[in-house]
Amino acid sequence: MDDTPVKTARSARTALLYMTRAAVIAALYAAVTMALPEFSYGPLQVRFSEALTLLPAVLPEAVPGLFVGCFAANILSSYGPLDMVFGSLATLSAALLTRLIFKTLIAKKENLKWLAYAAAALPPVLINAVVIGAVIAFSDAYTPDGGLNMVIFRAVYLPTALSVGAGQSIACFGLGAPLLAGFRKVLKRGLALPQAGGEQ
Repeated sequence: MDDTPVKTARSARTALLYMTRAAVIAALYAAVTMALPEFSYGPLQVRFSEALTLLPAVLPEAVPGLFVGCFAANILSSYGPLDMVFGSLATLSAALLTRLIFKTLIAKKENLKWLAYAAAALPPVLINAVVIGAVIAFSDAYTPDGGLNMVIFRAVYLPTALSVGAGQSIACFGLGAPLLAGFRKVLKRGLALPQAGGEQ
């Protein structure tokens, strides 16, 4: 008996679940970021939506969801297209690394899970500190004639990167790691939606 229609229907359902979850994550990231602009933009920021950046560890659909959500959220950024492009690419890179690191550590030993949670938070902290620090420093050092004042850039970059990294640490280690731990428990108990390519 030809089971092609069944496989096709199952594939379509899986694809729909994937896109739905990605869209929900994108919308949630953008909504939380935009709802708290005083915390979400600038050199002194704790972007609470960054807690979601650990979800790629268990949900592959969180990778595109975070990318789209960050791009949409950065429309409100005072750093304009620079933040929209590089901020979103930083989030995408961090999401991919978070997934890789977590899967690697958990595959080695389940009792390393808390180490895995902490390690999964490192990419969004470090990558955003480097990239967003550079975006803000570049914006501050940009001159009206289209040049770049390197004296200002060098003076601004390090303290800004450290400040962004500190805010990311609060969001990712303080909020994201517990969120990931709780979400994994939900998946293990079978209380989540049917899987769309993710693993527990």
